[in-house]
Parts: sequence; C-alpha cells; structure tokens
Amino acid sequence: MKWPNSEELTLTSTVNLNTDNNESKIPILGLGTWAGGPPPTKGSTLRAVLHGLKIGYRLIDTARLYANEREVGQAIRQSGIDREQLFVTTKVWNDDHGVQSAQDACNSSLSRLGLSYLDLFLIHWPVENLRLDTWKGLEKLLSNGKCRAIGVSNYTIEHVKELLENSSITPAVNQVEFSPFLYQRDLLNFCQSNDIQLQAYSPLTRGAKMGDENLLDIVSKYRRYKKTPAQVLVRWLLQRNVIPIPKSFNEDHIDENANVFDFTITPKDMSDIDGLDRQLRYCWDPSTGQKVRHYSDPKTFMQFTLPPG
Repeated sequence: MKWPNSEELTLTSTVNLNTDNNESKIPILGLGTWAGGPPPTKGSTLRAVLHGLKIGYRLIDTARLYANEREVGQAIRQSGIDREQLFVTTKVWNDDHGVQSAQDACNSSLSRLGLSYLDLFLIHWPVENLRLDTWKGLEKLLSNGKCRAIGVSNYTIEHVKELLENSSITPAVNQVEFSPFLYQRDLLNFCQSNDIQLQAYSPLTRGAKMGDENLLDIVSKYRRYKKTPAQVLVRWLLQRNVIPIPKSFNEDHIDENANVFDFTITPKDMSDIDGLDRQLRYCWDPSTGQKVRHYSDPKTFMQFTLPPG
C-alpha cells in the first residue's frame, strides 16, 4: 500500500487497503474510544466522538468490549456527516469466536451502532484453536457486504503467518500496541511486506513516558512549532506509515493529537526516536496473554484475563 509523502499528509489523508479488502480507503489517523478501565461514564464517548468528528477525524475505533458502540453510533447520527465519509471499526471479542458466532457478533454490533455495514471488523484477540474458524466467519461477512474490510488485532508474526497459510484472504489491518517505546520493527516490516496495514493502539504509552528525558530532548528541537511529546509520537508513527488511534475523552487532547500536520520530523530525529525502544508494553502481551507488565496505575486496568495466543 502506498502512503502519501510525509510532507503531504493531512487529517483527511487516506491509504488504500489491500485488494482482498476492496481497496477500501482508510484514514491515516483515528480516534480511539477504549476507556482503559471501567466502562466509560455515560455520555463521555458520545461527547468525545462528536468533538472528534467536528474537528475532522473520520476514523472511529470501537469494540464490543468497550461497551460504547451505542454512543459511537449516536454520535455518528448527531454529527450529520454522510456515512460514506466515515470509517468505523469494531471488533469481535473472545466469547464470540467461531464461524457463525462471529457473524452474529457483527450483526449485534451493527445493531448497537445503528449502521448497515462496517468499514473494518477485527478479531480482537488471537484465541488459540478458534481464531481460524472465526476468520472464516469474517470472510463470509466480507463477501456479503456486511464488512468492507476485515482484519486482526494483537497478532504476532506467527499468528499472521498461520492465518496467511490457511486463508485466501489477506487481513487488511493488524492493530497492535505500538509506540517508540515498543517499536515492533520486525512485525511492521512483515506486515508491510504482506500488504497488511499496521495500526497502533496506545501509541502514547498511556501517558507513562511523556516525561522521558530522551524524548523531551528530541521534542525540544520542535519548540518553534509548539509541539508536545504526544504530538511528536503521533507524527513519528505517521512517518513510519503506521496509523495511530490515540484514545481520549478530553477535547483538548483530541485536538492536540490531530494537530500534527504542520511539521516534519527529520531523518536524524526519526532515528533517535527509534532508539527509544525498550519493548515496554502497557496493555496485553499477545504471546502470553498476560496483563500489562509496565503500567502507571494498575488499579484502573480492566479486570479480566486473556488466553495465550
């Protein structure tokens, strides 16, 4: 898939997904809606998505697990924006795996969202012994038009290899935790070589590394642009051809995360940001299914366990 030149990127820029997925156009920056702890307070998702749409976001990422699909759909309707201009992603959770169960889960998500189709439907977690059957269900959804593109989330290279060896449909997207502090270079290269777009959740390390001294040294070089550490991290992802989906329910932060198209990070600084990698995870490890290893406030982390992939 071909990305625009970094100097030409805007909030309205899109890239084409692979031909197996109708070459759908996906925005290069999205708004995440995961609360990261207990379910979001009533109305918080609605307000956040409405504000995001108002300032120009067109990619909205949700999931059944997030318990906010109804509010996402409500925001879409209240925005007045034509459905064809939007790109809506949701995901099938672990207790909906299976050929038919995944199709039923999609229909339930569509009902909660109030939509007739999804732009992208993802397998949220690579549940062992079930994920291949679930993918068959997603293929059916792709063929009948319920989903314009299908993909995966939290897949390692081995998970993707297994899928490619057992399916004729290449996933459009692999959504994973990705940041300079978790620079999964091999996974990025593997996905790019197989025409799979990588998407980054928790691209801002859930705020944990915004005060990192090495990051702040780099950010200081962009003081004339009045850029924050968060903006430099989002921009780094874009210049690595990764789609960031930072989540926020704060309007100022939603604005901040989108204000990244008036500067370019130099090649030297891109390399220095690459060097921040410490393989730090702030969510789940898909190779083990274990909870976060490095997280600033474990009391608010979602209380459930995940099977190893």
